[in-house]
Amino acid sequence: MERLSALDAAFLEVEDSDPHVSLAVGGVSVMEGPAPAYDELVAAFAERVSTIPRCTQLLRTHPLDLGAPEWVDDPNFDITRHLHRLALPQPGGDAELFAVVATIMERRLDRERPLWECYVIEGLSDDRWALLTKIHHCIADGIATTQMLARFGDGGGNRGDASTFATEIRAAKEPAGAGLHWPKLSFNPWSWVSGIGRGVFAAAAMAEHAAVGAAELTADMLSPASESSLHGPITTMRRFTAARVRLADLRQVSRAFGVTLNDVALAAITDSYRKMLLGRGERPGHNSLRTLVPVSVRPTDHFDTTDNQVSAMLPLLPVDEPDPVEQLRLVHRRLSRAKASGQREGGSALFSAAGNVPFVFSAWVIRLLARLPQRAVVAVTTNVPGPRKRQKLMGRRVLEILPIPPIALRLRTGVAMLSYADMFIFGITADYDTAPDIEALATGIENGVAQLVTASRTRERRPARAAQSRWPT
Repeated sequence: MERLSALDAAFLEVEDSDPHVSLAVGGVSVMEGPAPAYDELVAAFAERVSTIPRCTQLLRTHPLDLGAPEWVDDPNFDITRHLHRLALPQPGGDAELFAVVATIMERRLDRERPLWECYVIEGLSDDRWALLTKIHHCIADGIATTQMLARFGDGGGNRGDASTFATEIRAAKEPAGAGLHWPKLSFNPWSWVSGIGRGVFAAAAMAEHAAVGAAELTADMLSPASESSLHGPITTMRRFTAARVRLADLRQVSRAFGVTLNDVALAAITDSYRKMLLGRGERPGHNSLRTLVPVSVRPTDHFDTTDNQVSAMLPLLPVDEPDPVEQLRLVHRRLSRAKASGQREGGSALFSAAGNVPFVFSAWVIRLLARLPQRAVVAVTTNVPGPRKRQKLMGRRVLEILPIPPIALRLRTGVAMLSYADMFIFGITADYDTAPDIEALATGIENGVAQLVTASRTRERRPARAAQSRWPT
């Protein structure tokens, strides 16, 4: 019997702490051609979900949180309870699709059933249809969710590491136990002593690095952000929209300025948030926008594991800086500093420590903290590496995939980024009442990327050696 980790269970505790929150993550796959018949869809999904245990399991909880929730088989599993069908009102464009997505995602999943569902959405313009997949965050993080979506597609099962951009992240490239090197077998006792000594010192250095990072994260969480309309209580209703840019454009900027693709995306988000605040009549300050940046610590051999394996960084986005290129430089510098300081390792250490505490205490602490009005983090920006190649579902080509992040803990907006084939998509979720202008946020991101592309072309005309592009760590 499998129990939820402390991190997995934290998403349940946070959801329980606020009746206005639904902590499900989602993805919308938009397909060409007519939608399949419902019976055909049910038959195909019945076969595919059988390869994913979480799709046929439900949570068994313990009174008073005396033990971690457990995954158990659902004896009454009925796939038709998880597959739904609806049609968009005409003309079936982005506005109609995004409104339906927001309505579906704002409703909580039923905990008396397996915590997922799919919606076939018909009536899209240009002879298209969509499939919205909704999964509770306690089941999977972004990478695990994209792996699950891939297994729903044609030729499911283990799709192989080479089919996803996730193989380029830092954790996927690190071997198990990276950083700790114990001595090889030798008949020389002095080599044992020296080798053990090196291992101990390496472990101590890693522990110190993680401790510094954990201290930085804690200090950041205790530093309140400037008051702004981006931060505060949220309602139950949501808005959703998306920004679309070419992956080649991000690579162009990355190559010209010697930064990561994630740096470029966050710089465009920074510029858009700045314009949003100015449009609301607010003055962006140095500490106006601290964002939660989830960082994957999932090694390659865990890609098919459905759980959460993430750490976190908490950089300040430079919304007080008006120049787009200077914004990019500051984003790159701040993220590099956060990585070097050990925030990634510190976050992992904190989550690991929570897993060693009796569950009843960690659950109560998380629920208590979730009820307190945190004032440090203002937004969440998560980057999910998606499939490298175009996918098919029920024989139909997947044209695009839109990521859907949840919002909670007084964060009124959240941005999820997903790379798919030659596109890079920003999915934006916002509170309905306090963020009616999220279309401007999406447009601002697209314009922010366009500005950086123009600046990169000007820079590349100069006789300078461009740095090598790379994926974020």
